This record gives sequence, C-alpha cells and structure tokens, in this order.
Amino acid sequence: MSMGITARVRGGLIAVPVAIGLVVGVSACGGSGDDDKPGASASSSRSSESKPEAHEEASEEPLAELKGPSGLILKVTGAQRDSGGFVTVSGELKNDGDKTVTVPAQLSGNETEIIRNGRSLGGATLVDSKGKKRYYVLRDTEGRPLTTTNFSAVKAGETLPVFMQFPAPPATATELTLQLPMFSTALIEISG
Repeated sequence: MSMGITARVRGGLIAVPVAIGLVVGVSACGGSGDDDKPGASASSSRSSESKPEAHEEASEEPLAELKGPSGLILKVTGAQRDSGGFVTVSGELKNDGDKTVTVPAQLSGNETEIIRNGRSLGGATLVDSKGKKRYYVLRDTEGRPLTTTNFSAVKAGETLPVFMQFPAPPATATELTLQLPMFSTALIEISG
C-alpha cells in the first residue's frame, strides 16, 4: 500500500512542475501565429461580403510600435492581464534595417542578477503615471527574468516573437507606458 502511495506522490511531483511550465509557456507566447500568414490581411480586403475574424483584425493593428537603435522595432501586439496577478506584454522584435544588428546589452537592464542570465528584455518597465508606480519585469526564484532571453543578433528583415511579464497593476489602471532602454516609449492598453 505504501508503495502505491509513494508512486502516486512521485508522479504528482513530476506532473505539477511540467504542468506549470506548460501553462507559463503557453501564456507567455500570447500570439496565435496568424501575424505571419500573408493571407490574413489580404483576406479582409478581398471581399466586402466576408467579415474578417476578430483575431485577424487584431493582428493588423498593433497596440504600439517602439523604435530602437539600428533599425530595431518592437511591435506590441498584446498586453493581457492574467488571473495569476501579472501582465504579459507580447509582440515582435524586428530588424527593419539592411544589416544584421547585435541586440544592445542595455535592453537587459543593469541589474547584475538579470545580466548573468544572458541578453533579455529585462530592462523593460511599465509605468502607471496616474498611480505613480513603475513595474519591473518579474523574475523567477533563480533570478532569471520572465521575458524572452538568449538572443544576441537579429538578421536584416528577421522578426523574433518576444514577451515580458510584469506584476499586475490595480484593475483601474488600464493604460500604462511601456519603456525599454534605447527605444521610444509608448502608451499601451491592458486588456483582461
């Protein structure tokens, strides 16, 4: 009997971290991948009789675009408040230039603990000017930022999907300013 209980407990101990990892991975990705389909925007303009689906309309108009150095552009496609007490900002980092660009180390921020974990968007912040608060990218228990990590160069024309997770501001705060070192700032609206 104790062998059966031990086996179930061990199985549960393995299943819980795997399930948590899958939930965080799925929520962190955010997008459905429709942004890369060439027919998504063309299908809505082909016929006046066909009504585009909601996700197609959302993929055409980003929440914001932040311009950075050397032709880098961060296109914010979503900012979703999650029930777990955090906000996930998702988007695409694109090299709009004609040469490969090394992603600036400043995007990781200047905290030693984050810098140790490689290049990331760990320097990003959300600012609630009405509530007079600044929210920094969340970290896991080992100090790794909950954001896209380990990218160093972006080829000309290449687009990388990115995400950043922040603590959730109060429910009344729906418009916040996204700041990323060396990039312009942008006001984004949080849904959920």
